Amino acid sequence: MTDSNGNGNRLDAPHFHRNRDPILETMTPMLVGRSGHALEIGCGTGQHVAAFAAAFPGITWWPSDIDAANRASADAWRALDNQCPALALDATSSDWKLDGESRPPDGLTLIYSFNVIHISPWQVAEGIAAGAGRHLADDGIWVLYGPYKRGGRHTAPSNEAFDQSLRARDPSWGVRNLEDVQNLAAANGLLLTDVKELPANNLIVVFRR
Repeated sequence: MTDSNGNGNRLDAPHFHRNRDPILETMTPMLVGRSGHALEIGCGTGQHVAAFAAAFPGITWWPSDIDAANRASADAWRALDNQCPALALDATSSDWKLDGESRPPDGLTLIYSFNVIHISPWQVAEGIAAGAGRHLADDGIWVLYGPYKRGGRHTAPSNEAFDQSLRARDPSWGVRNLEDVQNLAAANGLLLTDVKELPANNLIVVFRR
């Protein structure tokens, strides 16, 4: 049952509690003092966007997800005016319909996705990269978080086992090769500018124009 605040729709991801602080610490130098709008592709439970809205009040935060239950959870975790209602957004679409009214305006400060491109077909990564190329401001950044292969090799046995489990669930899923993502970004006018190692063999990967 959902209460009057929608709290019954809240989903709680255990990995959020493990990675929230390292992610916030890593992204703070990129975002402190910035303004504008940030769009999350694949917000999941919505816990990260709620944490960002609290940590960076000068930015307006827009969660999005293709899954209705995830959007409802993000809305249930929403507590601050600088977090907007969750959007239904298909990252593979060539038109994200950014209009500045019920959706964020063009010229975004940040587009980011956490734990998305390895649990979705490669076309999703292609769509996010293309959208970042279209919609980021000149000084905007595109940030990805999750496990990656480097030079075609897994960085840890646990990532290799995870990759095998993903591909067993869906052959179109899997831990991506960082160089492939880098080439995808370059094809959309974005350059890899930073790679940060985080706990549990995950990376934060940063692209800019």
